[in-house]
Amino acid sequence: MPKKIWFLYLTILIDMIGIGVLIPVIPQLLGESGSSAFLLDPSQEKLGFILLGFLSAIYPIAMFFAAPILGALSDKYGRRPVLLISILGTAVGYFLFTWAIVIKNIPLLFFSRLVDGLTGGNISTVQASITDQVDPEHRAKAFGLMGATFGIGFILGPFIGGKLADPHVLPWFNASTPFLFAGILAFVNFLSIYLFFVETNMHIDKDRVIKFFSSVSNLFKIKKLNHELRYLLIVSFLFNAGFAFFTSFFNVYLTNHFNFSVGEIGNFFGYIGICSILTQLVVVRYVSSKFSHISILRFAYPAVAIATVLYLLPDQSWWLFVITPFFAIPNGLQMANFSALLAKRTPPSERGETLGISSSFNSLGQALPPLLAGFIAVAFSSAAPIWIAGFFLLLAATVFWMTEKDVEASIV
Repeated sequence: MPKKIWFLYLTILIDMIGIGVLIPVIPQLLGESGSSAFLLDPSQEKLGFILLGFLSAIYPIAMFFAAPILGALSDKYGRRPVLLISILGTAVGYFLFTWAIVIKNIPLLFFSRLVDGLTGGNISTVQASITDQVDPEHRAKAFGLMGATFGIGFILGPFIGGKLADPHVLPWFNASTPFLFAGILAFVNFLSIYLFFVETNMHIDKDRVIKFFSSVSNLFKIKKLNHELRYLLIVSFLFNAGFAFFTSFFNVYLTNHFNFSVGEIGNFFGYIGICSILTQLVVVRYVSSKFSHISILRFAYPAVAIATVLYLLPDQSWWLFVITPFFAIPNGLQMANFSALLAKRTPPSERGETLGISSSFNSLGQALPPLLAGFIAVAFSSAAPIWIAGFFLLLAATVFWMTEKDVEASIV
């Protein structure tokens, strides 16, 4: 693979560590009334659940509108300027979030996530840049390495976040410290892109017309795509909706049902990250060389759905660690092979826009569930959104099996 692609993996690593440090902390702000970081009165836990859902939704809602614009801009002007804008917006969003916690300003929390979402083209632009540089037969491995980088970020990020939010580590550590750290990381990432990143888009289309209100029309534009891309985006929407139901209240579920502390949540997500790395470095590279993308995805989608529901069954926390490999392995296979299959079916001159449309669908899939999950958790329990997650993930698997009937040969 090209040498300069490794710089993109470093960019993803820094970005994912920044995201990972937030995982143990955000639920404490609005979803855990017993936490010292809870921003409401302890009697307002139900209101906190609803606000947590809305806070989780605002980022993907903003991305829903911004992603196709950023994707088209990367086709028109190149990957580098879009990546710079995206990462700078991430840094600003984190710094605003830090200040919002310090002054206990909930509207500013929402505004900071809005800023981050409107400039959230980091990952999709990196995906487009990787696709620019890697030939089709090696893309699954390239995206597998990207998934491994995600895993490393999720090992280091939640672990660091749990420690940075713990005043027992240092007296001045609190819930705002991880966000300050994430902002600094994002700014370092911005500087590294500015100084070292070389443009990879060799198909820049200066004549491309940018439609600044194309997000809603993109939902109808799916009809104009070939049927293979169309069904892939529908499956991706359903899968991301299920995953959003799962992630929106999984931390709260761990706290309520297993009494996990912020440090234990960080450690558990670090363990998920270790499983993800092993999957991407060992399993994905081997399996992708033996089986087609479609064959792998036909296994991965239902396996993720089953493993998600399995998290709800045990009464003892050690079972969570047993279940996690059965969740991480198919999820890692899904991530690498879906990205490779989408890239394989997209013309080079339309990669940025198509990935932008895909990101827009994914953002919509990630935005709607948290809006509902807060109300569902209030009406039933923090476990209820995870049951619904299993349903949507199984629905994604069903649609994929029904629409990808002409399976490629098992051995590539």
